[in-house]
Amino acid sequence: MPKRFVAIWFRHLITDWLIIRKPELLHQPFILAAPDHGRMMITAASAAAQAQGIFVGMVLADARAIVPALQVFNDKPGLAEQLLKALCKWCIRYTPVAATDLPDGLILDASGCAHLWGGEQPYLQEIITRLKAFGYHVRVAIADTIGTAWAVARYGRVTCIIKSGEQATALLPLPPAALRLEPDLLERLQKLGLYQVCSFINMPRSALRRRFGQALLGRMDQALGREEEVIDPLLPIPPYQERLPCLEPILTATGIEIALQRLLETLCSRLQQKGKGLRTAVLKAYRVDGKIEQVEIGTNRASHNTRHLFKLFENKIPTIEPALGIELFILEAPHVEDVSPQQETLWTGGCGLESITLAQLTDRLAGKTGAHSIRRYLPVQHYWPERSITPTASMLEKPATPWRTDHPRPMQLLREPEPVEVSAPIPDYPPMLFTYKGKLHYIKKADGPERIEREWWLEEGPHRDYYAVEDQDGRRYWLFRSGHYDVNKPHCWYIHGFFA
Repeated sequence: MPKRFVAIWFRHLITDWLIIRKPELLHQPFILAAPDHGRMMITAASAAAQAQGIFVGMVLADARAIVPALQVFNDKPGLAEQLLKALCKWCIRYTPVAATDLPDGLILDASGCAHLWGGEQPYLQEIITRLKAFGYHVRVAIADTIGTAWAVARYGRVTCIIKSGEQATALLPLPPAALRLEPDLLERLQKLGLYQVCSFINMPRSALRRRFGQALLGRMDQALGREEEVIDPLLPIPPYQERLPCLEPILTATGIEIALQRLLETLCSRLQQKGKGLRTAVLKAYRVDGKIEQVEIGTNRASHNTRHLFKLFENKIPTIEPALGIELFILEAPHVEDVSPQQETLWTGGCGLESITLAQLTDRLAGKTGAHSIRRYLPVQHYWPERSITPTASMLEKPATPWRTDHPRPMQLLREPEPVEVSAPIPDYPPMLFTYKGKLHYIKKADGPERIEREWWLEEGPHRDYYAVEDQDGRRYWLFRSGHYDVNKPHCWYIHGFFA
């Protein structure tokens, strides 16, 4: 695929931005100024001010002498960079590779993108129309190289589309400044009467290097495509990303579902070919008004099953607000893992921790109720019940020690034991009744005690005598008395869990 680059030049970036915020300035001469060595220097001038002889770099006092009614605004450090970054993010809808070009431009890698808009002419026209609608005056060009696109966008007069391989023809009538040369080098070229690129482009390279150094040759080679020039994209490109531009803005949930289905089919096909599955996926919907709607899913294990992933997204589609319409969908898989052949066979296997069906179920439950609502615990070597389990985020992690099955344990264990009022015969009989949260429970059945000692190497304190009890309604609880019964001291009872 041949490389194609788009250069966008914002002719009045900062002043256009100010006019968007203050429409009354549209036809008024105004400038932005900043202090420089004790003087106020003009850093940006509106088109109306430039038409009256005001230019960037001019002393503010001289400008006011020319235009007494000139309006002055304080320049903000870093404003141009902030504006370009915001515009660059907006341009992601046209290509995944977009970079800022300070002080007033953007560079887009449009390789393989223009056909989605019907060709390069409608592709560029779409960009120009949308930016002008925002209020920015722009010039745009597309070429095989960044250097040629940059040059034509700023100095071209004939066409903004340079056909593949015609960089030299496009550069010949342009001034040397179109090659992005340093000011001192431009001054030396002008002193020698070299006012156009055609005046020196065919000179011997040895002579150009001797007179002007390698910088001139480097810029020429970049513009002509002899030397590769790369851009640093504003946003890193995920290795697994799919894009779907829309011919007409999508306004309905059905349209979003169709777009999502197509993206998932394409992405999952790529993942399957690579033997990988996604653990997280992000669907971004770029709206016509410039805002981005975004939903994200996660899986317990790597998956490239389209149907399963679509169901996870399906619960979140109602949260996407299309407003005036969605013009671009992007599906990204920032976290992927290998999928083993053994894992794939489990789609038809029985249930268990290794079962895809179980992972699929937990993914759907997490999508509806939240990832923190589902927990898995493994045993650890501790006597104290609240320390004998540890949470884990993986369905495949193996326990370091086996579960204890010699004594019954409740299905729900309280994070901290809660005190209860108990009536019990003494000294070691099970309780007859207890009061918990204001409700009286009469105990019909009981089993115990089970003594659990405190781990002396961790802390000191009394042991616990646990009882599994059942009340008059058939509900079962796990109670314990702290320490030995002492007739001279009040004995303390606690509830610690609930059986199924």
